[in-house]
Amino acid sequence: MHRPNLQRNTAYLSGKPKNLIQTNFKTQRLALAALTLDDAAFIRQLLNTPGWLEFIGDRNVSSEAEAYAYINKINENPAVNYWTVCLPDIPAPIGVISLIQRDYLDSPDLGFAFLPEFGGKGYAFEAASIILDHLRVQARYPRLYAIALPENTASIRLLVKLGFHFERPDRFEQQEKLLYSLDMSKPLTE
Repeated sequence: MHRPNLQRNTAYLSGKPKNLIQTNFKTQRLALAALTLDDAAFIRQLLNTPGWLEFIGDRNVSSEAEAYAYINKINENPAVNYWTVCLPDIPAPIGVISLIQRDYLDSPDLGFAFLPEFGGKGYAFEAASIILDHLRVQARYPRLYAIALPENTASIRLLVKLGFHFERPDRFEQQEKLLYSLDMSKPLTE
């Protein structure tokens, strides 16, 4: 079993520009675009949903000014990529996909969060799949990770559907979580 290197990944965090990863994607039903300050109202809404607060944690974003600061922090960090997910007939985003190189993992981890009314419709699978397909073509990473709380069964089911495999329980950010990995050399199979 592959054990991630838990040493700080300084190569990625050394200031590489984000433009190495494509910013816009389209699927049959969705459009993904890089997170911008125009998404502040959506970010404030998403970060205060029950699912975000329970499974990701309170980011103390309760005003538009705090949402702007949160987005700026994301966009200034070369180790963090966020894409908003939109439907063609709805002007506001419905969710986000993230790719984050964490200090304690040797490859990035994939994340996703959607407004509750858009859960269970396959949007997260479709959006995450287009990012994974792009990363496979780029062949930049031999594997990706995902981290979930044990009680977040919906996210775990989605990770498994995306091809992630359970690695082990571990303690991340002062919390017991489950680590999943995805061999990027294997194609996605639904």
